Amino acid sequence: GSYYKWKMATDPHITSAQEVIICDLCETPARQFCNSCQVSLCLGCIGKHMDSIQTLKHEIVQFKDREVQMVYEECGSHSGQRCEAHCSRCNVPICMICVISTHNGHTIRLMKDVVCDFKSEIQHETRDIESNLLPLYKEMKENTEKDIGKLSQEFNSLESAIEKLRKSWQQEVDAIFNKFCSLIKSMRWNHLTVLTSHQSLLENQIQEMTKTVQQNKEIHQSNKVSEVTKHQSKLTEYKEIPTIVQHPIQSLNSNIDPGKELTIELGEYTATLKQAELSSERDAKFSSMSTKDLLDRAKVIATFPTGVESLWRISCTGTEEAWLSGKGKTITRVDIDGIVRESVTSTYQKTPVDIAVTKTDELIYSDSDHGTVNIVKNGVSETLITAPRGWSPKGLCSTESGDILVNMNSGVQNKVVRYKNRKIEQEIFKDDKGDLIFGKDKWMLFLVENRNEDICVSDFIANSVVTIDKAGRVRFRYKGSPAGGPEPFSPRQIVTDSLGQIIVADYHNVSIHILEQNGQFLKCLDKCGFHSLCGLSIDNMERLWVGLIDNGNVKVIQYMK
Repeated sequence: GSYYKWKMATDPHITSAQEVIICDLCETPARQFCNSCQVSLCLGCIGKHMDSIQTLKHEIVQFKDREVQMVYEECGSHSGQRCEAHCSRCNVPICMICVISTHNGHTIRLMKDVVCDFKSEIQHETRDIESNLLPLYKEMKENTEKDIGKLSQEFNSLESAIEKLRKSWQQEVDAIFNKFCSLIKSMRWNHLTVLTSHQSLLENQIQEMTKTVQQNKEIHQSNKVSEVTKHQSKLTEYKEIPTIVQHPIQSLNSNIDPGKELTIELGEYTATLKQAELSSERDAKFSSMSTKDLLDRAKVIATFPTGVESLWRISCTGTEEAWLSGKGKTITRVDIDGIVRESVTSTYQKTPVDIAVTKTDELIYSDSDHGTVNIVKNGVSETLITAPRGWSPKGLCSTESGDILVNMNSGVQNKVVRYKNRKIEQEIFKDDKGDLIFGKDKWMLFLVENRNEDICVSDFIANSVVTIDKAGRVRFRYKGSPAGGPEPFSPRQIVTDSLGQIIVADYHNVSIHILEQNGQFLKCLDKCGFHSLCGLSIDNMERLWVGLIDNGNVKVIQYMK
């Protein structure tokens, strides 16, 4: 059939309900029609059309006299002839001159009959596709989509099951190694106690002997008979050299052969690695084991003033000293007697955001004013890390592996960035569902790495502690406990100890919460005379150093046996 272009009439003499045929060569209404080419033409385009195909005849008629017929292509061998026939032997279209010349004697068919046969085949093919094949393919597609959904559910179940097993096994391994760490800590304490007691005895004897030597020299130089004759020798006493009984350190034995049961032995304690069941009974057993190491009542070992105004941050170094920062540009290192051992003038304008001590006992601090994390070497600040544009470094943590964890803040968003050798290795800010992990505001996060390489984050914007594994997945959130106090949980500085326990300062309730490493609340420490607190750190002897923000005092607290 033919195809015509239609449009609404623009002639004012034609009503809006009427439509007109448009010329195929322009936008003018058509008045003529070429039956040979099946083309609608206006009067102005008739000559243009005939000139474009001069070799063929054109039957131009009034549009109302048009006839719908086939449009035959021009013969490639004979100019001016249309191919109205088809050679079956050669399978090519031919004109009538071809019939009596080149293709004389061949089987010839009229082109209209050949076209009719092709259209019949096309119609049959179309019906077969529409009626049979297309519905079949659609049904198969729907079944495949159902299979994909079912497969996804099954694999999601498998992944959930394996993650559950992963947590179960990790908890069992953590419990075992926490116990070993506790035993080693106890052994270390016992051995150090014997040695330090012996050291103290020797120091006292040395002081006494030095004093005796001085006295003897003075008597030897004296001319007073009474002083000489009253002298009593202490040589026999001094020759009784004090001895020390030091028991050998118990060796660690283990079987780590692949494919065999894993065993670890330290003294009388032996552990075998096995799969654990996540049950309330096991959790209670683990909690009981952890709380056994905690004192019933915490003890204040020392209290001393520091002179630091608005004491915000504490970071212990070794067993007897800690770095302190507050209002102003000075960061000071003090000992447990409150004596200032060192002072550093920082690069920031007002207040350091956070301070930390590296594995090699070097001080680092974050400077949001200049967008840097600085390290202090020989009393001089050097740039360690420069924050990306639009971000400010705030909370800091130096890990056991030597990496630096930095809380980067954009003013509205927080993230935790791991730096290895001053290069970004990991960024943590979204969970598995794509939701932001941390609270949105300009305030900082406090960071600490636990013994199992979890990252524990004190997020006081969200009033919670969130713990993330090394891969960046959220393990749990802690929102506080009624035992902490009546005010909303307001976490500040956070630390962990050798048992993997998480210890966090609660600013509004002036309390200290202790959690086991899987987020179970264990207890809150006694007030110990707290009336304000923010800064919190832990030294190598497992003692807490607590900074009182209002008067700048520090309390050193023993909380474990």
